[in-house]
Amino acid sequence: MKKIVLLFLLINCGFLAAQSFDFQYDHYSFIVKDLKKVGDFYANTLNLEEIPHPDNAPGFRWFRIHGTTQLHLIGKDSVAMEHNKSGHLCLATQKLDDFIEHLKANNIPYWDWPGQENAITLRSDGVQQIYIKDPENNWVEINTAQH
Repeated sequence: MKKIVLLFLLINCGFLAAQSFDFQYDHYSFIVKDLKKVGDFYANTLNLEEIPHPDNAPGFRWFRIHGTTQLHLIGKDSVAMEHNKSGHLCLATQKLDDFIEHLKANNIPYWDWPGQENAITLRSDGVQQIYIKDPENNWVEINTAQH
């Protein structure tokens, strides 16, 4: 019986070890119609650094979020887009108050999770969060999660 239990444990441990791929977050992509307008929003409102597309291909604008994490904008004319707050890019900052002042100075509205304008959600874990929309109504969460 001991041999069967030991064999079972070895097989399961081997299976679990095989499932560890050590993933790192690479990028998030939005499909947009007006690549210039939406790209300028991420460059100017969120102050993300624009980086070159590796092939210099038209129809793309790429931005560095932090380290090697990126946002990719893909310009398309004929894609049906559905904008739901549950599908969003999320950025964390410990300077949420400063960011909200930046939004107010630029007349950019923000919402809490339930949808109240100019309100902040306080999650049960203590993280504050707001949501903004880019020029094509893609949702972006800004929160105070520590990483």
